[in-house]
Amino acid sequence: MKACENEPFALSVLGDSMIPEFVEGHIIIIEPGGALENGSYVFAVYENEYIFRQLLIENEQYFLKPLNDKYPTLKISGLDMIKGVITQRAGTRRKEHKYYV
Repeated sequence: MKACENEPFALSVLGDSMIPEFVEGHIIIIEPGGALENGSYVFAVYENEYIFRQLLIENEQYFLKPLNDKYPTLKISGLDMIKGVITQRAGTRRKEHKYYV
C-alpha cells in the first residue's frame, strides 16, 4: 500500500462477515485519508491481515465489528490499524450503489 497510499482504491467484498449491508461481489471504494467516526465502515489491519469491518469507539477503546453475528468483534490497539474508510459501495444493479460519509 505504499505506491499511492493517499489515493482511493477499490476492492471486491469476499465472504459473508458484512452481510446484509455488503454481500460477496460488491465493490467497495476505500479512501485512505477518510474521516474516522464511530460507526464508519473501515479497511484495517488485524493480526497482519487486511479486513473490512465497522469501527466502534467505546470509552476510548476501538473495535472492529462485523455485521454478521457469526463473527467476533475484534479489539484493536488504536486508529493506526485503520488503513481507509469505505466511501462507496457498488453492486451489479444500480439500486445496490450507495455512498457513505
